[in-house]
Parts: sequence; structure tokens; C-alpha cells
Amino acid sequence: MQDSEIVALYFKRDEAALVQTANKYGDMCKAVSMRILNDSRDAEECVSDTYLAAWNSIPPQKPRSLGAFLCRVARNISVSRLRADTAEKRGGGEAALLLDELDEALTEKSAEDVYIESDVVAAINGFLKKLPKKQRDIFVLRYYHAYPVRKISDMTGIEENNVRAILSNVRKKLKENLIKGGLV
Repeated sequence: MQDSEIVALYFKRDEAALVQTANKYGDMCKAVSMRILNDSRDAEECVSDTYLAAWNSIPPQKPRSLGAFLCRVARNISVSRLRADTAEKRGGGEAALLLDELDEALTEKSAEDVYIESDVVAAINGFLKKLPKKQRDIFVLRYYHAYPVRKISDMTGIEENNVRAILSNVRKKLKENLIKGGLV
């Protein structure tokens, strides 16, 4: 089923939307949540919470990409869960590390707080579109999909130290871009 058809089911308040969402995007949402929480039960709860959040926000929202929308919701719910359960006990602290790394670019605001602000989201999206593909892909794998640096290295064939250097440089450029735009 196409995303537009699933979204139409949400707008009709048809519970089949949830079934179709789970069929099409359940594994992807669980994978995002697992990379953050490293606990299958917690990840499954976060995925269920993701479906509830989608049900409650569509309508009025009409996501252009249902998959991206659901991943963002699953990630945000998982990060909130991780913070509530303490970062060191769950997931080896990987998600907390992700947010700490982004905090470097976002100065006084936490990465989670800033992400919610639509102007900053638009600025980050615009910034990412201007990056060379390799840098953008590495940034998205790290901060959107929550992959560890080692996994990104394996996926891209780029040495871990180079992946870290690319991420550091992109964070610095992002910070400069957000400062220039008056967003931080």
C-alpha cells in the first residue's frame, strides 16, 4: 500500500491505517528504536507508542514521507525513554553520546529541544542538502538512524577515524550555519 493511501486511512480515522503502518514500517521503526535502546521489549513499547503518536497527530499533520515521519517519532520516543531510564544502563550510552555530539553544534540548547523547533529543523535540512553526498550520508546514518561510528565505517568503507573527522567537521559547519542564521 502506498504512503498516501495509508495517510488517507488515518484521515478517515480507519484503524486499518495502524495495521498497514505496522506492516510497512514496523521493522524499520523497531530497528531505529533498538539502535538507541538496545532492549527489544523497550523498543517494542516505543514502536507501539510511535503508532499511537501517529494516530494522534495524523490528522492534522499530513507527512510527505510517512517512513521519515515514523522514524523521527520512533527516535524521539526512544531517546526520551533512554533518558528516563538513564543513558549508561541502556544501550551503552550510544544515544546520549549522539545527543552530546550534536549539543556541540547547538550550544546552549539540548539537541532534543532544538530538533522540535521548526526553524532549526528547516535550517538543518537546508544545510544537509548543500553537503556533499558522502558527508550527508554519514551525518544521517549517525544522527538520524543512530548507527555507531564502527557500523558507519563498515557500511561506507571509510575508516573509523575518518568517519569521526567527517562528523566533527560537519558538526562545526552546522554550528557556524546555525549561528550565521541566528538560530543558536
